[in-house]
Amino acid sequence: MTFFRWIAFPVALVAGLATVGLALAAFVLLLAYPNLPSIEAVTDYRPRIPLRVYTADGALIGEFGEERRSVVAIQDVPKPLKDAILAAEDERFYQHQGVDFIGVMRAAYSNLVSGGRRQGASTITMQVARNFFLSSEKTLTRKLYEALLAYKIESELTKDQILDLYVNQIYLGQRAYGFAAASQIYFGKPISQLTVAEAAMLAGLPKAPSAYNPVASPRRAKQRQQYVLRRMRELDMITEAQYDEALKAPLAVRREIDDFAVHGEFVAEMVRQALFDRYGPDVYSLGFRVYTTVRKADQEAAYAALRRGVLDYDRRHGYRGPEGFADLPAKPAEEALEEALADFADSDDLVPAIVLSASPKQVVAYRRGGETLTIGEGGLKFVQSALSEKAAPARRIRPGAIVRVQRDEKGNLSIAQLPEAEAALVAMSPVDGAIRALVGGFDFGRNKFNHVTQAWRQPGSSFKPFIYSAALERGFTPATILLDEPIVVDAAQTGSQTWEPKNYDGKYEGPMRLRTALAKSKNMVSIRILQSIGPRSAQEYVTRFGFEADKHPAYLTMALGAGSVTPLQMARAYGVFANGGYLVEPYIIERIVDDRGTVLAQANPKQAGDPALRVLDPRNAFLMTSMMQDVTRYGTAARANALGRRDIAGKTGTTNEHVDAWFAGYQPTLVAVAWIGFDQPRNLGANETGGAAALPMWIAYMGKVLQGVPQMEAPVPEGVISVRIDPDTGLASPDGKQPEFFYREHPPQEAPPAAAAQAEAKPAIPQ
Repeated sequence: MTFFRWIAFPVALVAGLATVGLALAAFVLLLAYPNLPSIEAVTDYRPRIPLRVYTADGALIGEFGEERRSVVAIQDVPKPLKDAILAAEDERFYQHQGVDFIGVMRAAYSNLVSGGRRQGASTITMQVARNFFLSSEKTLTRKLYEALLAYKIESELTKDQILDLYVNQIYLGQRAYGFAAASQIYFGKPISQLTVAEAAMLAGLPKAPSAYNPVASPRRAKQRQQYVLRRMRELDMITEAQYDEALKAPLAVRREIDDFAVHGEFVAEMVRQALFDRYGPDVYSLGFRVYTTVRKADQEAAYAALRRGVLDYDRRHGYRGPEGFADLPAKPAEEALEEALADFADSDDLVPAIVLSASPKQVVAYRRGGETLTIGEGGLKFVQSALSEKAAPARRIRPGAIVRVQRDEKGNLSIAQLPEAEAALVAMSPVDGAIRALVGGFDFGRNKFNHVTQAWRQPGSSFKPFIYSAALERGFTPATILLDEPIVVDAAQTGSQTWEPKNYDGKYEGPMRLRTALAKSKNMVSIRILQSIGPRSAQEYVTRFGFEADKHPAYLTMALGAGSVTPLQMARAYGVFANGGYLVEPYIIERIVDDRGTVLAQANPKQAGDPALRVLDPRNAFLMTSMMQDVTRYGTAARANALGRRDIAGKTGTTNEHVDAWFAGYQPTLVAVAWIGFDQPRNLGANETGGAAALPMWIAYMGKVLQGVPQMEAPVPEGVISVRIDPDTGLASPDGKQPEFFYREHPPQEAPPAAAAQAEAKPAIPQ
């Protein structure tokens, strides 16, 4: 009896304690459960999805929001990724009811044996509860609420619904929320294309996104990935062969996370500003998708053309020297090299590197990320003078120098440099104003100033067509003869001081037709036109094209483009000539849709042909196009003949002291404007004209986007006649060598009979 008494007492004590414990637990549950938050946040899941900006054909060019997230349905999550997540976080997810007691006991035993808190036991459901409703503080109360919420979630949702929430909500570093976003950010691919090795790397992130970040901590990330792969093998989720292959597989982790399908940073920023003004800060989390008018192929062509044009200009003016220098020991450690490069960002294909050794025939440099580059003699031609021992210390390439390395299409390396000049290129449809491409500068990362929309610059000779257009309205014709001779203008006519303008080349050719004068960009002829029609009249006239009168003071200097314009204004204005006389409004947002695909806004632009948009006589537009076609055939833009097209027209522009270089031109379906200059205006250099510095960008762009576009001959408008003229006199002549177009009411004068002809035709100015 005594024995049973001794046994009964402990049993009773344990039973009593258990009863009390259960009673206390029940009491706590009765108090806590009613106070649990509603789980509507998970049953009606509305994730914070960033604002995304796309081209017209669906290529992503920008994303704005604190959380980078792409929502994916659970059925679209590939099995290797799902298995990796379960192996890393909750192998018994489909067996437990929210709290894994087996896992809890295993973790408790592990912690007891190891002598500290080394292993947790949070299930995926508990992590969902924590992410949606609770803080991350490690207290007993929070853990209790986490467990209770897990049970509540399990009672409301299926296992796949819970896993769906987890896959899309969990934070994975680099501002990535959810595995779909992380797959794009870390590997540049959708989750459907992930390898087993990549899936294991991502699945290892939830435990500690910062510690296991493959960008910031590649070694620790690799160790975590190996653990996940080992668990997958132990659970028979992968075979031994798959395990071995995944362990050995190289991981191409993207270091630059703001890399989109197309370089449209300036476009994306314009859209962001417009939507923020309309919707406020909530626009960064509502999941709006904005489709622009920009076309992927056009944008890529414009970006490449601008970059190539600026770099070619920069190379013509020589190497300025390394961007900086770092003191390096004889055998520098990788950490020291990385630190030396920390303040130098990539500029697309112009990557910073630190020189390890240098000679006139070979330079060895270290690139961020552990890559050692060897640049041979062929890639050193541009910097050869900086490799000489006679080079000034600030220019010399030596160990420790920070240089830019560029790889061409064939993989050849060369040393280049970041240009100091800036540029802009914009293209739009003259039919409805849809912007097809817009590049506001050489590198958005270095300079976010949008030169297409914000840079007010002098247009130079690219403004002359608007003065000539005004002249046509006053009775001038393409055959009108004016003098190309020096002129002196007093201060009353310039608004400042006596002015003695010159032609660009300093040469004068005497009497010439307006057509020839425009093709050769003769300044003296343009000034004489403006003298005749009057600066005040011209100032009012150019507002037809969308220019602001106060930006173009009514002085004779207007004839040479001394006012102020933006490249976008110029594109819009040249569009009037391209479309036959209509001023269309440029626009860049085609439509806005919400996260469910509902269209919130849709562009409905007015198109050329609408009588309300008519600002110019179609005959005027036709004659101006005809004259500007000659600019591209034999005039200052003759190198445009390389395009092999007869339907392009345009005008070069070079301002005083070569501060700005322009080319504005068009074809019936597309108008484009290119500009190059310095933000702090200064001379671009001798011979850096619009035809030399800006036109090559325009040609490179148009050459790409007009491939396959049939040539379009503009029809002759009603009221335009063609008359054969003597090109020397501009007079009508039955046996004249030159056909010319005229307004029907302004035909050319007839040439007098040969016997009475003047020895020299006198210049005539229509009254």
